[in-house]
Amino acid sequence: MISIIIEAVLLGIGLAMDAFSVSVSDGILLGRAQLRQACRIAFFFGLFQFIMPVIGYAAGSTFAGIIETFDHWVAFMLLALIGGKMIFEAVSGKEEKEEVKNPLAFKTLLLLAVATSIDALAVGVTFATISSPVLLCSAIIGVVTFFISAAGVLLGSKCGDLFGNKAEIAGGVILILIGLKILIEHTFFAG
Repeated sequence: MISIIIEAVLLGIGLAMDAFSVSVSDGILLGRAQLRQACRIAFFFGLFQFIMPVIGYAAGSTFAGIIETFDHWVAFMLLALIGGKMIFEAVSGKEEKEEVKNPLAFKTLLLLAVATSIDALAVGVTFATISSPVLLCSAIIGVVTFFISAAGVLLGSKCGDLFGNKAEIAGGVILILIGLKILIEHTFFAG
């Protein structure tokens, strides 16, 4: 049982890296993030990192081939769209406070949480094939993601104060690069 918990924690750390990067970007956008704001963002990321493996487990290995054929494209498109919009608004001076400038908006949080947790869906399918205790492992992954994401928001908040508007451009670039990384890994290195 202890080995399952250790493996789930390590898996959670690996899966949380995309959420961490996006959380840093969100912290940059917020400027001076408060702990409750960091917890709100972290809650969404942690919740979806918990839900997606459960969904993947339920879908089982029957649908694994179908999910794996397009999951990376969905993640790439969502992250590239949001990141591109951030860069455009920072460079052009046009701002839409409701969506990109407010990383706490429900729609933005939902899109980013889904985009960063798609890999966890595939992990859930793997859980089905190796008979892992899916609820325990998913809960651990979700909790690990929560703490890593909250730390990312607070770290990004500190960086945003130092770099100002350039930090927003960097945040957009980070989102696009994460999406590109997911696309490249799943397209060229899937095996």
